[in-house]
Amino acid sequence: MKAWGVLAMLMACAAATRAAEPAEDGAAGPLFDTVAALDQRLFDAYNRCDLAAFESLFVPDVEFYHDTGGVTWDRASVVDSTRKWICGKVRRELLPGTLRVYPIKDFGAIEEGEHRFCELASGRCDGIAKFVMVWRQDPDGWKLTRVLSYGHRAAPTPAPH
Repeated sequence: MKAWGVLAMLMACAAATRAAEPAEDGAAGPLFDTVAALDQRLFDAYNRCDLAAFESLFVPDVEFYHDTGGVTWDRASVVDSTRKWICGKVRRELLPGTLRVYPIKDFGAIEEGEHRFCELASGRCDGIAKFVMVWRQDPDGWKLTRVLSYGHRAAPTPAPH
C-alpha cells in the first residue's frame, strides 16, 4: 500500500513538472505572447522609423550578426545603420506561422522566425531571411542582447493566376 502512495506522488510530481514546461514547438503560451508583442513593438518602430522606440529595446552592447552585412557591436551602430539603410526604404513583415519562442532559465527568451522585407517605393517584397533574437528580461523590461539575421534569399515568385 505504501508503494502505491509513493508511486501516486511521483506521478503527480511528473505531471506537474510536465504541465509547467513550455509548449515544445515554441508557438504558444504566455512567454510566446510576451515575445510576440515585443517583436511587434520592435518592428513597428523599425517600420515607422521611430528610432527612439527602436533604440529603447536594445542593450548598449548588443551584438548583431548579419550574414551579408557583417557584425555590428553596439546599439548606437545598429540605430545608425537603421537610419541610413532602412528608414523610408524598407518595411519588415513577419512571415505568418514562423515565430517560435523558447525560454532561457533565469535570463529571458530566444525568438526565432522568418521575415520578409518590402521596398516602400515599389511595394515589392523580394527578400526573405531567418532570424534569431535573444531577449533578456531586466527589472526595467525586456531588451535585445543578440540578433542573428541569416539565410537571406530572394522571395519565391508567386505563381500566375
